[in-house]
Amino acid sequence: MAGIGMTSAADSESALNSSFTVRWYVLFVMMLAYTINIADRYVMSTVLEEIRLELHLTDSGIAFLTGVSLALFYVTMGIPLSWIADRYNRRNLLAASITIWSVMTTLCGLSRNYTQLLLARIGVGIGEAGGTPSCNSIVCDYFPAARRPMALTIFCLGAPIGAWLGADMAGAAAHAYGWRAAFLILGIPGVLLAGLIMLTVREPSRGCLDKPQDHGDNPTVLETLRFCISQKSAVHVIMGSGVSALWGWGLMWFTPTFLQRTYNLDVGAAGGIIGPIHLVMGISASLLTAWLLARPSYTDPRKIVNLLGIVTALATIPSIVAYYTHSLIVAKVALWIFVPAVYFYIGPAFALGQNLAPPKMRAMFSAIALLIANVFNLIIAPQGVGLLSDWFAGPAGADAASLRSALLILAPTGFWAAFHYFMAARTIVADQHRAIGVID
Repeated sequence: MAGIGMTSAADSESALNSSFTVRWYVLFVMMLAYTINIADRYVMSTVLEEIRLELHLTDSGIAFLTGVSLALFYVTMGIPLSWIADRYNRRNLLAASITIWSVMTTLCGLSRNYTQLLLARIGVGIGEAGGTPSCNSIVCDYFPAARRPMALTIFCLGAPIGAWLGADMAGAAAHAYGWRAAFLILGIPGVLLAGLIMLTVREPSRGCLDKPQDHGDNPTVLETLRFCISQKSAVHVIMGSGVSALWGWGLMWFTPTFLQRTYNLDVGAAGGIIGPIHLVMGISASLLTAWLLARPSYTDPRKIVNLLGIVTALATIPSIVAYYTHSLIVAKVALWIFVPAVYFYIGPAFALGQNLAPPKMRAMFSAIALLIANVFNLIIAPQGVGLLSDWFAGPAGADAASLRSALLILAPTGFWAAFHYFMAARTIVADQHRAIGVID
């Protein structure tokens, strides 16, 4: 009788989560959380040059303040917060995380010196560490495995919308009222969203839409790491998405500054160039990806990783052109072609990683993937570009030419990311079956 009762409960949970209205509402709210996450993180890149000039910093110095300081605590807190998400209430953790990073973003705007801005930036990193893994895990218990690539691609619409808010809207605010205003207008909405999540989103049962797999009730961090490493395709997907972040988002860190220096633009004009590209092409790329992955033929994960490899390899070419040319028109065209690829991989990579993990390891798998991505994206990319720019510039100080040379060293890494996607195709079907069974 106990077995019948448990089965009935699981069936009821699955039926509730399969409700069209409920699951799409939850997906929309999770997308809003990701939107605020990206906006609060990347507003810094828009006002990078203004902060550097006011605080009298080098390119490597501003890179540490804006990227490395956030990443060190994002990476440090990501694993323990994901361990909590795999065992306790993910909705509550998500609401608390949003509140923390939103308040800290507001404090960035209230900062009056280097130390205050550094501490507030660290706080943003701590809060954001609990956000995306919780969102991914929640979405996976509202959508079945075959629909997760599509669902998580819709979730990742938050990236282009957030980047647009952090570039165009924040750039306009910074131009009109100073760089601190850009942080103030982005910090407050997050607190309101946290309250909405607590009031309207229900914590789902883990794995309620998956076939039962025997991976232990509460896998330890070490057990999860061992399982992840044993999934060869998971390693390649994680590395592919990590290097994609190094390449695409790494270039994005200094793109507004590059445009300002190279073409004598103010912060509002530079944000006005980048913002619409993020909004229009980022959303278009995400919607196109969602449409493709909703097609029956794309239930085969090999097709997904091969598609990611092809798109990333082709987009690497205009990413090089954008920073090589001395023509603003050519640079704009190249950016309109290249930037969509920054978004194309995010949803599919999230979903592939989740389908390669058992339900009670999903938040930790997300944390591992985000750890790799953020070490590349928030530490190696900005700090590496900053150091190279200072080195190329010499005693005269960083300028447009030195920054151009540094970015051109980073741009070809897109080919490295494509290699990992192609390698993942070799074992991904067997690895996915091992984690969650056969997808219906």
